[in-house]
Amino acid sequence: MNLQTQRFIDRWAGQLLCGAVSGWVKFTGLFTAPPRMQAEPKNILVILLSEMGSIVLAGPMFAALRRQYPGAAIHILQLKKNQEVSRLLSLTEPEHMHTLDDSSGGSLIRDILKISLQMRRLGLDAVIDCELFSRVSALLSFSTGAPVRVGFTPHTQEGLYRGSFINHSIPYNPYQHISKQFLSLVDALQSPEGMPRNRAGPIRDIPAEPELSVPFTAEELAAYRSKVEADHPVTKSRALVLVYAGGGILPERAWPASHYARVVQGLCAEGYAVGLIGLKDDAVLARDLQTQVAHEACLNLTGYTKSIRELLMLMHASSLLITNDGGPSHFATVTPIQTMVFFGPETGKLYGPLGKRTIILESGIACSPCLTAYNHRLTFCDGDNQCLKRIAPDPVLDQALRFMRSNVVPVP
Repeated sequence: MNLQTQRFIDRWAGQLLCGAVSGWVKFTGLFTAPPRMQAEPKNILVILLSEMGSIVLAGPMFAALRRQYPGAAIHILQLKKNQEVSRLLSLTEPEHMHTLDDSSGGSLIRDILKISLQMRRLGLDAVIDCELFSRVSALLSFSTGAPVRVGFTPHTQEGLYRGSFINHSIPYNPYQHISKQFLSLVDALQSPEGMPRNRAGPIRDIPAEPELSVPFTAEELAAYRSKVEADHPVTKSRALVLVYAGGGILPERAWPASHYARVVQGLCAEGYAVGLIGLKDDAVLARDLQTQVAHEACLNLTGYTKSIRELLMLMHASSLLITNDGGPSHFATVTPIQTMVFFGPETGKLYGPLGKRTIILESGIACSPCLTAYNHRLTFCDGDNQCLKRIAPDPVLDQALRFMRSNVVPVP
């Protein structure tokens, strides 16, 4: 099911269903006491349907849940296509990972019904809805039968209605990093009431690290480095820089291909190898960049890694990642690689990768950022993303070269 169809169904059918559920909850609430979180809960469900990068940004939230409720089983509900990341990062036990297949409307409805029944039989103590203003995730939080439902409220924002049955709600704050807001959802579990909106939440800094890791042995990493060198002999004598030029499901997040070509040309000319990474869908873009660069050290690695785990090993074998905003920039934070990431339609102040090995590149023009939860991440620039086009390639190349020259040991 494509993104626009999902948005259409969520907007129209979702609002009607949210209104009906809100009416029912308000009526039944006349005869019951407000739900409270158990002191020692047994089962907590986290709904996290967003892009794979959000899973890494939610790492501190999962760590906080484990510290605060060590005896609880943490369940995760996410899209089937995103589960590989959760398994790799060991966010919870495999038997507590649940998925929705959104490849078609029929499969999505089937899985929603199946998961709802499964969670009701399990007996959830609480559910945390990490989605911002998605109606389907809000309805899922109700259908699971959890008495305590934590999630974001739009407060007075018009057009974002998703009912009033999230009974431990906090306001979405467009001025705070999303990782801090995920932590606020954990704080809201113990809030005596849903409103007034978790005023007693603690003061927090942006998490310094994602609190996630993927263990690799030294032998495993050495073997993968040898494989890369065997498959691409030019990397034996050149340090490797990775470049992700694709825009994913939001192409307006992509820095211009011509700018990438200029940076890759400069890196190759200075004695470095550049690997163009991405999915198979990015192969056409990679071939075009190779044609523009016209250098043997510019490698097309799209589709080269067969899993996220292999991508992380490739990052271990590389020195620098230059990338658009997206999953690779967040995956990099669980490896030693330095990252330079472009932001424009969205901002690194809210969605930047965690950790100290990231350089955020933004132009800061007046209309940036333009994608928010309040406009359903629909830009008004019609594809003319001046916020990224105005980040000139030569300063980016200079910054990349300074890092490589000062931090990377030359390959013998």
